[in-house]
Amino acid sequence: MNIEKDFLIPFVGLKQGKHQFDYQIDKKFFESFDFDEYNDVAIKVDLVLDKKSTMLELAFKQKGTVNVPCDLTGEDFDLPVKGKLNLIVKFGDAFNNENDEWLVLPHGEFQVSVAQYIYEMIVLSVPSKRVHPGVKDGTLKSEAIEKLNELAPKEPLKEKEEEEKTDPRWDKLKQLLTDK
Repeated sequence: MNIEKDFLIPFVGLKQGKHQFDYQIDKKFFESFDFDEYNDVAIKVDLVLDKKSTMLELAFKQKGTVNVPCDLTGEDFDLPVKGKLNLIVKFGDAFNNENDEWLVLPHGEFQVSVAQYIYEMIVLSVPSKRVHPGVKDGTLKSEAIEKLNELAPKEPLKEKEEEEKTDPRWDKLKQLLTDK
């Protein structure tokens, strides 16, 4: 599957003004980038291209879910994600994509590929720490949670108990500081 072909926007034939593009992103999209961290993907990307006389303004919005394993339990779950990205396309002598907010295309170019920008927007919108919602509210029952609860420390030591267990030699030294 050639992802680049599906995400090329030929802007030369478009009139000045706003144009709407919609994309459905799935796991095949990420496979084309050799990215296999997500089990499944269901994301809708809305792209508004505002064509002006000297530049293009692209406004990306994405919303959907990615199926990922929980970092604590290993259980797979659907993680809701959403994000935005604004990109300005200018025209110049040579191609330049070093800036995150604008892209320079050569003067003779007639189309722009948005696949890389959609990929980066989605990957950056997924949090680095992924915790199943059932872990947060206590409704998830799994072997990993039960084992973590079993191995957790039973009762934290209180400061008073720690003070009572101090070495008596230290108590004599502490008196030297207070007996001035």
